[in-house]
Amino acid sequence: MILIIIWEAISKLQLFPAFMWPPLLFPNEPGGVTVFKTFISGIASGQLLEATGASLLRLIIGFIIAVVIGLLLGLLIYKYKVVDDTLGFFVTSLQAIPNIVWLPLAILWFGLGVGSVLFIVILGAAISVTITSSAAFKGVNPLLIRVAQTMGSSGWHLFRTVIFKASIPQLIAGLRIAWALAWRAVLAGELLGGGGGGLGTLLDLGRSIQAMDLIFSIMIIIGIIGSLIDNIVFVRLEKFVFRKWGISST
Repeated sequence: MILIIIWEAISKLQLFPAFMWPPLLFPNEPGGVTVFKTFISGIASGQLLEATGASLLRLIIGFIIAVVIGLLLGLLIYKYKVVDDTLGFFVTSLQAIPNIVWLPLAILWFGLGVGSVLFIVILGAAISVTITSSAAFKGVNPLLIRVAQTMGSSGWHLFRTVIFKASIPQLIAGLRIAWALAWRAVLAGELLGGGGGGLGTLLDLGRSIQAMDLIFSIMIIIGIIGSLIDNIVFVRLEKFVFRKWGISST
């Protein structure tokens, strides 16, 4: 509320006059109150809620698929040296390519729509999860593995009870990064025409009609969702795992 009041005061006092700044860079309108009204009306009409739901659905589907693929590839890279020397190097090379660069190819392969957006989401997040999980598995203390083997643990049991559990903190950190990458990929894909009906599509609409209040409203939603997911899901998951396995007492 304080930020909205400050924003509105700056708008009404015209602290960024047009002769000093481009009007669309620091517009005197909309002010904070105007953006807040647009935000509320968009929620009430269902427009923003529908767009948010569409983007989140694509995000969740793509992220789940990416996590499954990433963990499987990470396990293969950890388990087999030949896979590490071939696929591991290839995946690391792909990490240097921004997700959005794949969108033109995705549109050619899957057409304009949900398929192209899901492709870049899965690709970007899966690469991140693959690299994180393989590094986490390799980084497990060898002493833990030797002790478990001495006690008769081997194969899948060794991986499930020792290696995987010891990798959980790093895996959760990797999932948080992958989620952020996936969220950005969804919005970028929708914004550039990879799929209709989401927040990115509304952003492009706001740009085309120069509706700054709509653009700011969507930016607020994007920030709120990103913060809520990180704090409600990943932070709580991290605390739960740490407390369950005695890593932390808080």
